[in-house]
Amino acid sequence: MTTIYDISKATGFSPTTVSKALNDYSDVSEKTKQIILKKASEMGYIPNSHARILITKKSWTIGILFDEKLNIGMKHPYFNAIIESFKENVESRGYDLLFISKDLGGNRTTYLDHCIIRGIDGVIIITSHPNNEQIIELINSDFPCVLIDNECNRKSSIHSDDVRGCYLAVEYLYSLGHRKIAHIYGSKDTFAGNVRLNEFINSLKKFNLPKIDEYLVDGGYFSFDGGYNAMKKLLELEDLPTAVFTAGDFMAVGAISAIKEKGLRVPEDISIIGYDDLDICKYVTPRLTTIKQNTDLIGKNAADILINEIDKKICRTSMIIPVELVVRDSCKPIK
Repeated sequence: MTTIYDISKATGFSPTTVSKALNDYSDVSEKTKQIILKKASEMGYIPNSHARILITKKSWTIGILFDEKLNIGMKHPYFNAIIESFKENVESRGYDLLFISKDLGGNRTTYLDHCIIRGIDGVIIITSHPNNEQIIELINSDFPCVLIDNECNRKSSIHSDDVRGCYLAVEYLYSLGHRKIAHIYGSKDTFAGNVRLNEFINSLKKFNLPKIDEYLVDGGYFSFDGGYNAMKKLLELEDLPTAVFTAGDFMAVGAISAIKEKGLRVPEDISIIGYDDLDICKYVTPRLTTIKQNTDLIGKNAADILINEIDKKICRTSMIIPVELVVRDSCKPIK
């Protein structure tokens, strides 16, 4: 069966140009289109189309672009839960999902090339580095896009209310009598890490608590090891914090491990509060107090926003999803 790669080799045009010509994109010259269409006809190229696609002028395919630096990918329970919710909502409306990569049929492509070649209707983007050139190229394209756990002034976005989440964490620790509160933050080149660090500092100000630079430690890309190593640095201080707020639950579990290794106890010696409310929070000892992100709502609303952009040509939408404090056993009042 003839593919666009066969036509590409026969004509000398790139797969992206071939795909654009076959789909009548306006940025391909009429002369180039005619060469490609003629060769496609000669080679017996048959588009894999169904009647619904022909009638609606849509591929009924949505792309998922997952690009993060921790290299956990879909194994990360937070993003896995969001994608599962998103999948359930778009599939119920007749869409298929396609994971967007830079490697298509053994050929290196850009994310945008992949989207064009596959003819997707829209894409959700989950990335820890939105300033990546290929991500920016896709954001600047005509494809309907929704960024998850990020903000963008050019495309739609959805994320949790980190302002409220950080305030709830500090407020709760303050209510327990804690005045020496440290923060293990996520990498500043991530949206969540940067925002939560800034909002933690703003929350300290609201309770007239001092910002102690030694109490602010980089935990990297929200991993167990990042939290463990950051907590070890805090434990080297002469004046230990009585509570630590981490920007992610994996980091919180790593911090608890470092505290126990030091011969101290949670929460008797140091209280710990996380962020996410992953399932692991219920099973670690002590059970982790945390800020819950509503992954079901994030996934559902991401689906609604993207499909509205595809069907109704609705312009950029920005949505913030509420969070809540989940109290368990890892925090204790100061006597």
